[in-house]
Amino acid sequence: MAVTAHDVAKAAGVSQRTVSNVVNIPERVGSETRKRVQAAIAELGYRPNPHARGLRTRRTGVIAFVVPELDIPYFSDLARSLIPELDRRALTLVVDQTNGDPARERAVLRGGSVSATFDGVLLNALNLTAADIEAAAASQPIVLLGEEDYGPSVDQIAVDGVEAAYVATRHLIETGRTRIAALGRQSREAGTTAQREAGFVKAMEEAGLDPFRYMTLVEYTRASGAAAMRSMLEGTDPPDGVFCFNDLLALGAMRAAWERGLRIPEQVAFVGFDDVEDGRYAMPSLTSVAPDKATIARRAVEMLTERIAGHTGPGRRERAGFELVVRESSAPLEA
Repeated sequence: MAVTAHDVAKAAGVSQRTVSNVVNIPERVGSETRKRVQAAIAELGYRPNPHARGLRTRRTGVIAFVVPELDIPYFSDLARSLIPELDRRALTLVVDQTNGDPARERAVLRGGSVSATFDGVLLNALNLTAADIEAAAASQPIVLLGEEDYGPSVDQIAVDGVEAAYVATRHLIETGRTRIAALGRQSREAGTTAQREAGFVKAMEEAGLDPFRYMTLVEYTRASGAAAMRSMLEGTDPPDGVFCFNDLLALGAMRAAWERGLRIPEQVAFVGFDDVEDGRYAMPSLTSVAPDKATIARRAVEMLTERIAGHTGPGRRERAGFELVVRESSAPLEA
């Protein structure tokens, strides 16, 4: 016979309600009790019945992960961190791509063709308004991922984009670069690009350098990074350092520099953002801002499952950490 929650509760010496909390909202259970219940689940091979749970709670056990573009590796990296967090709660992750289309972003949040099947949404939106988000959050649990600022009414977890970009730019300056370009994408006034641009400008102006001389706003793709770098290299005084607002831009820009026969990092240095796996194996390996994806995933799932369970109150805005991982693409210049 199938193992039941009653069997787990008896083995762990707790109530069935505690077993349910460990499965669905583990952060609400004390660590010692949680470990005891999880050990009993593992020993007995207990698996919650999603159909029975759905009938009781009118929930599906499905969480939506809504992102602009699936071909941006950061989102696949984040999904890999989300899945074990959801597995521990017997929840399933479904990924939806919006291509940054505001109509599709709104459709997902307003109960479009697929969102009605979700218990909650982990959302990285590009082109919604604060009013869109607030209206949607009134009818379903939402946690915002990424640096887009949609106001204080909804839970959000992200790195400090301004500070991360500042640290990345300071690194280039401290290694001797003075003609530093920034490559990014135009976005909302308070969005991801705006924050990274603000951190770049702050570091450059503090060093007495012109932040706008080589600033180029392009799409977040390898091809765009390569095209922008080729254009800058046509000038008589090309940059000796490039801060790219994501790693794909940096990989494309480095390719263009290599095609021109430039030595990296001796003649031009590169720093990216996201710390995707491809950058670690590039030649040379790419220096990059590494967001704490594990913390982003853990807190996003914790906040979302708390909302699903009925938590009310104002939106929580949390910051995850980051690290600048220095690799070969930005080694210091020799004296």
